[in-house]
Amino acid sequence: MELQVEGRNLEIRKVWQDKIDEERTRLERHHAGFVHHLRVTVEGTSSHREGGYELRIVASIPNDTVVVKRKGDKVVSLLVDAFNTLGLQLKEQQRKKRQSYKVQPEAAGVSGEGVVKSIFPYESYGFIVTPQGQEIYFHENALKDVGMNQLSEGDGVKFGEAQGDKGPCAAWVKLAK
Repeated sequence: MELQVEGRNLEIRKVWQDKIDEERTRLERHHAGFVHHLRVTVEGTSSHREGGYELRIVASIPNDTVVVKRKGDKVVSLLVDAFNTLGLQLKEQQRKKRQSYKVQPEAAGVSGEGVVKSIFPYESYGFIVTPQGQEIYFHENALKDVGMNQLSEGDGVKFGEAQGDKGPCAAWVKLAK
């Protein structure tokens, strides 16, 4: 994720930059690969109140842009509030995106079988490898009748394949019996 930090009518303080970096890391952890570009602008305003600030965060995501604005007199608390709001908006965008190509296992049938190649439970995703050697991405939300903590590398699975933004992904995943 590309980050741009800008100060208008003021210099960005180190404590603000540290908080921005911390929140960016959290965003990358929870929304890996979803945000392409992030711009944070802190503006010193005289019209709001003497010493007041206006904060604007603009996040570029696939096929959309999310903007969060906040006004107040303490930049660190504005950053926390704005990044929390941005996180909720990104979560909602990802949910809507999943809904657009969600496939029910019963309706789709089994489109593939494979083995769990790698799993990243803290990031809520993993990869399946097919007998042909193709890697298929899956997210925790695609799991049916099994949780991330119950999966292990090498487990046999059945899955329904769909096309995601970055290539093939599993619309649903079940343990092979």
